[in-house]
Amino acid sequence: MMKLLLSIATTAVALSLSPGLALAETFEVRMLNQGEKGSMVFEPDYLQLQPGDTVKFIATHKSHNAATIDGMVPEGAKGFKGKINEEIEVTFDQQGFYGIKCSPHFGMGMVMLIKVGEGSLPEHYRSVALPARAKPRLDALFAEAEADQGKP
Repeated sequence: MMKLLLSIATTAVALSLSPGLALAETFEVRMLNQGEKGSMVFEPDYLQLQPGDTVKFIATHKSHNAATIDGMVPEGAKGFKGKINEEIEVTFDQQGFYGIKCSPHFGMGMVMLIKVGEGSLPEHYRSVALPARAKPRLDALFAEAEADQGKP
């Protein structure tokens, strides 16, 4: 009995010391036709995560999806593309910035930005070809990310 209790205690300590294992969080992002910042939006449209955190993209209204923007994922990270009208959960393990779009509404400016861990916004993100309505929204998110730099 004493060995069993010691084994359980050792396992509990080991799990509590495993970085990210018990600390990973899940964040919800709603895909909306109309939100606080206008039409065709993600709410929230900017997230700061830690590696291992998950984002659950919720198709609150029809005809939305979440997908990475070509050229706006950290080097070596894989992009993703959810199906239209379907909820998708994505775990972000690699540090860096991820540009996210709703594929059908990208031209209407439906974008968001996710920062994972530490680091600076890559300069080449500013030169990625974007639809006219998406560019000012992403520029505002880039400014928000830069203002948050260095904050916990």
